Amino acid sequence: MNQPEHLQFFKATPKVQEQKLLELCLANPVNAQILRRIPDLPLPQGMLVSGCLYQSAWNGLLGHDPTRGLLDYDLAYFDDSDLSYEAEDKVIQVCAKAFADLGVDVEVRNQARVHLWFKAHFGLDYAPLQTAAQSLERYMSPCNAVAIAPDDKGGFDVHAPYGFDDLFGFIVQPRGDGSEVSPESYAKKTTRMKAMWPELTIVALGR
Repeated sequence: MNQPEHLQFFKATPKVQEQKLLELCLANPVNAQILRRIPDLPLPQGMLVSGCLYQSAWNGLLGHDPTRGLLDYDLAYFDDSDLSYEAEDKVIQVCAKAFADLGVDVEVRNQARVHLWFKAHFGLDYAPLQTAAQSLERYMSPCNAVAIAPDDKGGFDVHAPYGFDDLFGFIVQPRGDGSEVSPESYAKKTTRMKAMWPELTIVALGR
């Protein structure tokens, strides 16, 4: 039985998958613009993460407009020199001006501060991070855990601690044993995902 065309990169080599992911994500002009501007902003370890990437990829593989269904664009950075909300808010305001012409919601978050608010927001403990990229290891699902960052040579670094097979296999499953994933958040996110991309296989969160 022939594999559906949108799954053609499932189980491809990591190098092929990485290059295809870059191609699909940069086909979204908003992603391309944000990545182009990151080096000029106060964003140490700045990187685009998660939804705006894997959702752009799914759209591209299915022949949709790459921006279809994207609610926002998550931009992570890491600065542990000042963990106050005020310092993060200054960066958020600078970025809001820098991206205002794009007409989208760019969510900017300092990953050095996440442990200060995560439990109050999601009800789960969250150990301090050491880098922006390390945050990917804590994401809800392996398919979510992707990031693209500008490198110092005019190109891009791709981060995917769990690889690319779930993303290119259209598989959404809990990370690990699911114990660090909020059942309410998982149910809400996967319900929306399935409605927007019915080609997805959703693995239930077992407890």
